[in-house]
Amino acid sequence: MASARYYDGKLAIAREVGVRAGSHELIVTDADGTAVVARWPAAELEVLGDTEHEKAPPVIRRGEEARLVIEDAELRRQLAQLIPALAPLGRPRARAVPRIALFGATLAAAIGLFWLAIDVGSSTLAPYVPYELQHRLGASVADDLIGEQKQCYGAGLAVINRLANRLAEAADYPHPVEVHVVEGGPVNAFTLPGGILVFYSDLIDKAHSGNEVAGVLAHEMGHVVHYHAIKGLARQYGMEQLLKAMTGGFSDLGTIGQGGSLLLALRNGRSFERDADATGVELLQKLGLRADGIAGFFEQMLKDQPHDAAATVGIWSSHPPTAERIAATRQPATGKPAFSDAEWRSLRAICGGTNSPQRR
Repeated sequence: MASARYYDGKLAIAREVGVRAGSHELIVTDADGTAVVARWPAAELEVLGDTEHEKAPPVIRRGEEARLVIEDAELRRQLAQLIPALAPLGRPRARAVPRIALFGATLAAAIGLFWLAIDVGSSTLAPYVPYELQHRLGASVADDLIGEQKQCYGAGLAVINRLANRLAEAADYPHPVEVHVVEGGPVNAFTLPGGILVFYSDLIDKAHSGNEVAGVLAHEMGHVVHYHAIKGLARQYGMEQLLKAMTGGFSDLGTIGQGGSLLLALRNGRSFERDADATGVELLQKLGLRADGIAGFFEQMLKDQPHDAAATVGIWSSHPPTAERIAATRQPATGKPAFSDAEWRSLRAICGGTNSPQRR
């Protein structure tokens, strides 16, 4: 039976694998244990992430893009005893904070009973929701979120949409992707169901190069190809229904509902973000484009905000610490530029103006 997920650093997919300790090495096999997928020397192993709070922090081999997420708790404990570099996998997780304890034994029991249906079931079935329904849902959410804010329709919109769909094709994503650009801030972008991406023009203006914008776009495409948006909505919807069942169907428990949804979203947030980071790098490399823009953008964020909120907040942050993301996505400045000079100028002028024309 498969006990881990393996990302080979080349394809934007996860592979179910088995894991065992060998003599001075970690052996990754196929799910049946019959064929060896990878052999990682014990001296080159490293555990990423917040090992005190995260259920299954990823294991990597230094110098390689591949990642291994060991789901089986007993296997993590055994490997931690056999291989010193994996000792963090065996550390006990931190005790729950008092606020979580307030949910009480009833919530804990309910989660235990319904977790398979809510978590595994929604994650497994969400990608099979008909694309038309996903897109309709995403468009509705986009309308609500954007509201009366001005959207930009300059020539740059075709440029960013063209790259988004090239990335989708590289990932074998079978549906068209739509990128909307909203004038102003914050410096952010997000993904909605149905392959709908929303970028704010402040992000484009703040980027030091087109490769940074392409890196953010590739990251968001990682969310698209893994169906993270619809999975997240399915999980939150499942928690909402669970809380309604526990409370007799009352609908005026907004605070509890939001808290339960928040806890569930945070549990998966870091995993989703790491998957999207890794997939973004892989897709850019698959197209022969520069993949150093993701780390470059994170470096700029950290320079602007040295007190990294994700690192400060810890387990309550839905994103991994920025420094960790920089290390995980750092790539050499090789490959073709994501945009030509003319395309980058069009993208910079997408909302009717440009800033700092020297940035190319």
